[in-house]
Amino acid sequence: MSTLSAFTDLTLEPHNKLKMDKATPTLLDHTASKLVGQPISRLHGDLKVSGQATFSAEYQLEGQLYGVLICSTIGKGKVIDIDTKAALKSKDVVDIVIDFATFIRNPQQGGGKTAPAQGTDKITYLGQPIALAVAKTFEAATEAAKAVQVRYKDESDDGAFNFVAEQDNAVMMDGVPISKQGEPENTLADAAVSVDKTYHTPSQSNSPIEPHASLATWEDDVVTIYTAHQMLASGKQQMADALGVKPDKVRLISKFVGGGFGSKLGISPEAVAAAVASKKLGAPVKVVMSRPQVMETTVRRSNTVQRIGLGADKDGKIHTIIHDSVITNLPKEAFFEPTAESTPFLYAGENRQIKYKMVRMNQVLAGSMRAPGEAVGQIAIECAMDELAEKVGIDPIELRILNEPKQDPSKKIPFSTRQLVACMEKGAGAFGWEQRRSRPASVRDGEWLVGMGMAVACRVNNLQTSQARVTLKLNDAKLLGVEALIETDMTDIGTGSYTILAQIAADMLGLPVDHIQVNLGDTDLPPASGSGGSVGAASSGSSVYLACEKLREQIAEQVGLTADTVQLDNGIVLQKDSHAEAMSAFEGFKHTVEEKVKSAASDMVEKVAKKAGLNVQHRDIPKFDEGEQRPLHRVLAQCQDNQLKALGEIKPGKTQKDYRQACYGANFVEVGVHAYTGEIRVRRMTGVFTAGRILNHKTATSQCYGGMVFGIGSALTEEIVHDKRTGRLCNHDLAEYHLPVNADVPQLDVVLLDEDDKYTNPIHIKGIGETAISGAAAAIANAVYNATGVRIYDFPIKLDKLIEQLPDLADIEPVVIGSTGNTGTSGA
Repeated sequence: MSTLSAFTDLTLEPHNKLKMDKATPTLLDHTASKLVGQPISRLHGDLKVSGQATFSAEYQLEGQLYGVLICSTIGKGKVIDIDTKAALKSKDVVDIVIDFATFIRNPQQGGGKTAPAQGTDKITYLGQPIALAVAKTFEAATEAAKAVQVRYKDESDDGAFNFVAEQDNAVMMDGVPISKQGEPENTLADAAVSVDKTYHTPSQSNSPIEPHASLATWEDDVVTIYTAHQMLASGKQQMADALGVKPDKVRLISKFVGGGFGSKLGISPEAVAAAVASKKLGAPVKVVMSRPQVMETTVRRSNTVQRIGLGADKDGKIHTIIHDSVITNLPKEAFFEPTAESTPFLYAGENRQIKYKMVRMNQVLAGSMRAPGEAVGQIAIECAMDELAEKVGIDPIELRILNEPKQDPSKKIPFSTRQLVACMEKGAGAFGWEQRRSRPASVRDGEWLVGMGMAVACRVNNLQTSQARVTLKLNDAKLLGVEALIETDMTDIGTGSYTILAQIAADMLGLPVDHIQVNLGDTDLPPASGSGGSVGAASSGSSVYLACEKLREQIAEQVGLTADTVQLDNGIVLQKDSHAEAMSAFEGFKHTVEEKVKSAASDMVEKVAKKAGLNVQHRDIPKFDEGEQRPLHRVLAQCQDNQLKALGEIKPGKTQKDYRQACYGANFVEVGVHAYTGEIRVRRMTGVFTAGRILNHKTATSQCYGGMVFGIGSALTEEIVHDKRTGRLCNHDLAEYHLPVNADVPQLDVVLLDEDDKYTNPIHIKGIGETAISGAAAAIANAVYNATGVRIYDFPIKLDKLIEQLPDLADIEPVVIGSTGNTGTSGA
């Protein structure tokens, strides 16, 4: 067998591209090791807990200056003049940088390629960035920012600050058409059993622990920005557009990101300000937002008003679903909170309606916050389902099973996989749902009213174009003498990207995880999907998989095997037991296609080389003997530069349109409500979820914990309070914006159901990060109703909304709760 093995002065990086147009088998079912799925600890966990992982605000460059944003003190108007005299008196103050045209007023949404709104002399909300104070020390910059005097044309009298007062100005959004099937208003009115309720959810803050921070430095005409950012490839284009330069003049670096939850999807004001100031002053400039600035100038989750109409026959069979929403954002902004994201396919029903209306407010930008749409949309629909179950007189799980659709009822397409019923049944057993009493306010434990509630979770699944390069090379420092290097600009926002990508490559290349080096978070690397929308693991993971698949083909060529017969195990190249068996496992046709592609590629390389006047060297590959074990490091030693490289690229295709892809789950909750104070305590919480193949059970479970905690906050504590006169955030720090703390969170139980979805991507996984939050708040609200008999339609549920309606404790007999017998006096 003769094959192209090396060539002079011509380097072609082999590619492996896949567009998901049809169901795809996965090699992960046939690798020698089974590291994918194992609960491997984070690769950089030791660096994080020891404070050695460098986050954006921790980079230090020689001669760097410090910038502090100067933000508006009015909610609407125009900057007339900026007086900097007092601010510049300090010897440590370098400049007050003013560039109205270039500075951005608010962040960009994720995935956009252009700069967000510029022109910071136009004020659209209180707290909007205007200029930047730059000094030799952070303290001097902070004082200078305070000393700057801004004179405005104040138009606050015409500002839209009061959402209730502005709802009459709600209008249908361009580009968001009404979705309607049948005659839902008529069938709802005629329904034997119906629920028609309006739910209110407040603005919420993403509140990542790491504040937004950027350190910018220029070398000639290229700017490098160390920044806290979730999606680097699109962020690079946004930054270039904002600065008026070409994308190849911008480099973004985000090695570690301390959480984002959607607030770091696009570029933020501090990054552009740092870049402009650095260019002007000829020195690196670091800008770190304060906590109030993070909350006032980045993004919030939109407040919503949602009308849910459910119509059913007397037995509970739903025939009508209406989900109409009123949402908010700044003037001219296109983003809208997609509250009905899962409504089109969650339950059966032939009459359906979805509408959105927008209210333009002078409040901080509304954008993506973890599980945009489902996180608040499923509060409404899942609470309405609980109420419908009570009216029909059946168990909430029974109602949902009764209305389980066989296919997507809106698009009439099949589900790729759907294990919602399995999640409910598994969760009910694990939680002890059979102990629930259907009659509200019928269980008490001392002075605590006790109730149980459930709600399903559903989150759409998507795939985005993503690339990764993987290089196999010799490394004598490693036990097996080889190392694999993964390169992609994918980010790790605490979800474990470094770890799961290493696990995929380790399985595919037959190496231990400690033989995999992962280089992420740099736009000099191949562009990835980034971390957002729960697409990161599937998209970047697939690109790594495809690159490794190509490397396996190259290794097979080097030793005289075919791609379907080569096996890699602990640094050894082996031959699979049976060629016929391997061919069957990978759907026979694949080998033929691969051989044709290889032949064509080889011909192309030879033509290109000859045209360039180069010699193409060939060598005969010795036959791979049956039972032979050839060390991988010896194979690499025979390769050009002692290494092999491959670039993998995944793209969404027909399967994303032809199949309804989603993750599903079910949340079960027990709460205690104090009969005299109305205090609510979550006593137990169980979540069962599906998300295709689980890459790492430890990090996936951790993601579910986080989602469930998000649900506790959404149900009971979190809301941004806006001053209705000025738009000011009244609770713009972590002391006043009430996130759940340890005492609010009980022991959380998470069960992950196995699933194989061959329509999603070549590794058969789905995004899990945002699934667990969906429906979690509704489960808590339903449990509160079961405990008290009081339904709350205005979230979050706080004791002042309950206390006047609580039942008389004397009317409820004490009950021995059995396995659920916590006292309810603490969240632990």
